[in-house]
Amino acid sequence: MLTLSPEELTAIKLSLRVATWATLASLPLGILVAMILARGRFYGRALLNALVLLPLVLPPVVTGYVLLLLFGRHGPLGRWLDTHLGIVFAFRWTGAALACAIMGFPLMVRAIQLSAAAVDRKLEQAAGTLGANPAYVFLTVTLPLMAPGIIAGAILSFARAMGEFGATITFVSNIPGETQTISAAIYTLLQVPGGDTAAAGLVLVAIVLALGAVIASEFFARRAGMRFQGE
Repeated sequence: MLTLSPEELTAIKLSLRVATWATLASLPLGILVAMILARGRFYGRALLNALVLLPLVLPPVVTGYVLLLLFGRHGPLGRWLDTHLGIVFAFRWTGAALACAIMGFPLMVRAIQLSAAAVDRKLEQAAGTLGANPAYVFLTVTLPLMAPGIIAGAILSFARAMGEFGATITFVSNIPGETQTISAAIYTLLQVPGGDTAAAGLVLVAIVLALGAVIASEFFARRAGMRFQGE
């Protein structure tokens, strides 16, 4: 039977908290950017697409270091946020959520972008001819038709956030109870003699959570697709 210590349970709960906030906070921006990339025709579109995908190809440690330079207490954005809004990201769980959101953002945007590109524009035009304004068309026609991609993108981003290590440990360190997620806890246990057994337990938990997220992504995306296709 799998037995987890209070510290390990805390790391699991923190990972779930960080991944949830990372996904929810980045979802509105993800939908916006995906719509721009799917339908926009403007100079610099290729550059925007490259910037969105950049976290996928950069070493996670580099992303974490850039975040530390920008959002650290002495960084330009971090100093301003701390002084004017009282928001601190460096070495806090909120910083872990920020790092995870950035690392999962490309997966989210890509899934939503493909879904947005597949929407039949004639349905939107038909709603417009019936007198619906663009905002109403987007909320009642476009967004529901994009639901499969939105759900899949959100869950994939959540799963990516659950497994993030390099960017988070560089940006917010590995503080038990504050920034120590599942990945960081596994790393810590592997540095301790005899910690292999406890690390194996957390590895099993991480695999189950990631597998569950992927299966849920496929399930909900398929159900949403069947619902809006009338199957």
